Amino acid sequence: MKRASPKMRAFAQRLIAFESKLLKVSGVNSSSLFPIVERLRPQLATLMGNAGFRALLLRALALAKSEVPWLAEAEVTPTGSLKLSDELIERVTPKKILDGKVAVIAHLFGLMVAFIGEKLTVQLVRDVWPKMSLEDLNASKEISS
Repeated sequence: MKRASPKMRAFAQRLIAFESKLLKVSGVNSSSLFPIVERLRPQLATLMGNAGFRALLLRALALAKSEVPWLAEAEVTPTGSLKLSDELIERVTPKKILDGKVAVIAHLFGLMVAFIGEKLTVQLVRDVWPKMSLEDLNASKEISS
């Protein structure tokens, strides 16, 4: 399978760091290991329906599994959340969990660009993360590559 582009991976890493910082500042304790997916779900479900969002996430997960083998044990719930068992979370190192997050998010955004285009993808990022400086991250160039 094709690995996510280096630019898309860099964008995913920056977005994960930004989201982690937001959660710490707000004091919100996210029980999800994939808060970016949770924050994108309402926007994308509105755009493509719950089934469309779930299909997009399933494809992103399938692509990410080729890069990060432990993701084979992850599943997408009927509501479109990524679920990992407690045993898996205990067994996988934090570094490998981060690698999994990066792979899933990078592929998810890659698919979004492919299906809805760069302009709409960037607009969704702005809608969900309005305080994220896309200019500082050079995000639109990273998303489109």
